[in-house]
Amino acid sequence: MSRARRQILGAFFGAIVLFLFYLHYHAKNDQFLLSRPASSPQSEAQQDKNQASNGVSPKQSVWRDLPLRYPVTDMQKVPVKSRNFPRIQTADQESPYLRTEVQRKRQSAVKESFQRCWRSYRSLAWGADGLTPISGLPTNDRGGWGARLLDSLDTLWIMEMYEEFEEAVTAIMEINFDVTSSPEVNTHDLNIRLLGGLLAAYDLSDDPRLMVKCVELGDMLYAAFDTPNRMPIIHWNLHKASRREEQLAEENVLAAELGSFSLEFTRLSQITGDPKYFDAAQRVMDSFDLRQRSTKLPGLWPEYMNAREQLFEGDEYTLGAAGNSFYKTLPQAYALTGGQMPINRRMYESLTLATAGHNLFRPMNPNEEDMLLLGTVRVFMTQNGKSRTHLQSQVHYQSCFAGGLFALGGALFNIPAHKRIAHKLVDGCIWAHKTMSHGIMPKVFDAVPCASQVHCPWNEWHWKQEAWKKANSLKPELASDFNIDTFIKDHHLPKGFIDIPDTVSELRPELIESIFVLYRITGREDLLDEAWRIFQSFNNASATNYGNAAIVDVTFEGGNPILSDSVDTFWMSETLRYFYLMFGPCDLVSLDDFVFNAAGHPLRRP
Repeated sequence: MSRARRQILGAFFGAIVLFLFYLHYHAKNDQFLLSRPASSPQSEAQQDKNQASNGVSPKQSVWRDLPLRYPVTDMQKVPVKSRNFPRIQTADQESPYLRTEVQRKRQSAVKESFQRCWRSYRSLAWGADGLTPISGLPTNDRGGWGARLLDSLDTLWIMEMYEEFEEAVTAIMEINFDVTSSPEVNTHDLNIRLLGGLLAAYDLSDDPRLMVKCVELGDMLYAAFDTPNRMPIIHWNLHKASRREEQLAEENVLAAELGSFSLEFTRLSQITGDPKYFDAAQRVMDSFDLRQRSTKLPGLWPEYMNAREQLFEGDEYTLGAAGNSFYKTLPQAYALTGGQMPINRRMYESLTLATAGHNLFRPMNPNEEDMLLLGTVRVFMTQNGKSRTHLQSQVHYQSCFAGGLFALGGALFNIPAHKRIAHKLVDGCIWAHKTMSHGIMPKVFDAVPCASQVHCPWNEWHWKQEAWKKANSLKPELASDFNIDTFIKDHHLPKGFIDIPDTVSELRPELIESIFVLYRITGREDLLDEAWRIFQSFNNASATNYGNAAIVDVTFEGGNPILSDSVDTFWMSETLRYFYLMFGPCDLVSLDDFVFNAAGHPLRRP
């Protein structure tokens, strides 16, 4: 063989080796195949029996066959009986206003917005977790299991996009939860969005294929509860879990994330007949119930807790960014279990009593509107050893869910005062939208709390004084020529606002969720117009070539606001869904037939 020929062959084989190395490296870094344990014949046979009785084809997986380090022997069974609930929806289905062409056109506009986003995702990022709305690139930051597919599945059905639904289900059936793009995942997020989406799509469509995926994902999440005290791990290392390494609950975790498995795990036990899911979630609820009256602010749980020791010793208490996903489930869990779990009502009533007494405040505003907002309470100890509370009148967009919480609880438990609070909370967040130049409330802002919730006249001097105090606290060494009017103008502060520490809008669903729930329960028709204004503001300010994008600064007054090349899956799966339901007939996903989980997925009440 000539030297030249040997060189050519050598180069050829060298290229093959490099190519194979590249493939190996690429696969190693982009996908992680989890270790498969030896199966347990007894547990496998029992699960096959449970699944077969419900029409589910058993499928071997890492999580289904994983032996537990801390097995449970005394499982709590999900209640099967149900009390007779009074109907809570009172919105008039035959209202002339509802039957007008106006509402149908509004609903069509919402659907068109969703379809535009869906078409971009389907063509540019099919099967990925998400799509960047400006650059049009796929993203995989939630395990690589197609988060947008799973999170939007029930919306496709609700919007009667049945062909797209079928295509999505076909793709979802190919998802392998034994392979992931991320070695660590957030189990709270996977539960409320992915499992919640699958369960809702199953409840709406009755498609048996979806139960298979519900069980697969449910089994994976169940493994995160395999700790000595059965408290789940939120930031969870899948590889360590699949190898049955020792797992311990976290020492510093958001309490709301820990307590938000109840609805999904209860519903999964209901449709499969397997009590293990309900038992796992209920143990967490029992822990929260046991300690609710012994926190530093009895009735509320702190933002963070030590799950390993089950300690609730934090100093900050809020229903906002860190608390909404747990708090909103309490009345829903009561309804989902047929009123047979009084623990949920008890926790709800203690929670709302503490919230009304400490967290709610009336914001001073130029029109002297009687409304409420939700702040954060900090508990501190005085020198003589007594505890004191301080209300921080900083409002997070996520706290706007509270109007829906009080509305639903007030209707479900017949507490008229809670309905009145619900109206005022919704009005407060609507005001925060209206007062901004683009009609969009910022992610975080500070308001001036009134001294009284009964009478609160507007005082411009007091507003400016509070704005000056806030500016001074943020920058203690203010210039000698500091001018509060210039400060207010430069920071685009509407009257009543004293600071906007986060100008972003993520196109979040919390306010439209509360508007939807309050409208369905009370029939208050002006909410239809308010919802439409908010939808238009969101859609007009955030539209891109590939969908909609988060807004960097809603205070910007010079034309179109700057957009971020990102948007969460909840824009399509939650925000647009609530807008669509808002303008639709009241029997479309009725509150008397469904409960909505923390990510807005409707689960059927038995």
